Amino acid sequence: MSDLSLTVLGSATPYAEPGNPCSGYLVSSGETHVWLDAGPGTLAELRRHTGLDRLAAIWISHLHADHCADLLTAYYGALFADVELPAPIPLFGPPGIADRLAGFLTNGPSRSPVERAFAAQELSDGHRAEIGPMTFTAAAVEHRMPAFGVRIEAGVASLAYSGDSAPCPAVTSLAKNCDALLCEADGPAPSEAHHTPEDAGEAASGAGARRLIVTHVGPFLTPGDAVTRAAARFEGPVAYAAPGAVFHLP
Repeated sequence: MSDLSLTVLGSATPYAEPGNPCSGYLVSSGETHVWLDAGPGTLAELRRHTGLDRLAAIWISHLHADHCADLLTAYYGALFADVELPAPIPLFGPPGIADRLAGFLTNGPSRSPVERAFAAQELSDGHRAEIGPMTFTAAAVEHRMPAFGVRIEAGVASLAYSGDSAPCPAVTSLAKNCDALLCEADGPAPSEAHHTPEDAGEAASGAGARRLIVTHVGPFLTPGDAVTRAAARFEGPVAYAAPGAVFHLP
């Protein structure tokens, strides 16, 4: 049996709030730590728990800034500060992630050496990666751009993460019989790019998830409203991904 824990670094959208960075999480099993999404403000919170040089990997669901912008400052930290990387940090993300970073970081005729900081591996539907005792399995989801949900397993423990997505079969499939579904509940009304709280509840119910954690709650909902609305469609326990919260699975 392996333990699996989820630490919420931030869950705000579309921009950080006082005391709550944008989307970012630390997923851990034993001494193996993976930074899951790197929204603005999450690097500082990550450092409360571990350092860039102790990360086993970074996993990015999609390339909207509220999920990946702290990779930019992580680059400077990894190469030009007090961090000594034993090797570039494995970076899993959508196609083109390394070039996207280089495009922002390059300020002269020579391309910024992002590969010195990050060993990028591009995700595809069904991509599977073994990271220490954890297995990460990606699935393409519906977000009007390349975006991936993920299922994370360690021993008997399992966590599914929707990333940003409209309701779609991939999210339900990733979450089948999982210990917890971490699902965005962005808006008060149906969308072609996001879940409502009701959608999140239905996804958890349809998947047979044991627990639902709503995250990425937009500015037109309160966390309490999101939990209440999701709970109307899911009979299991529902929690809000409050910054600093830690969930232990199973």
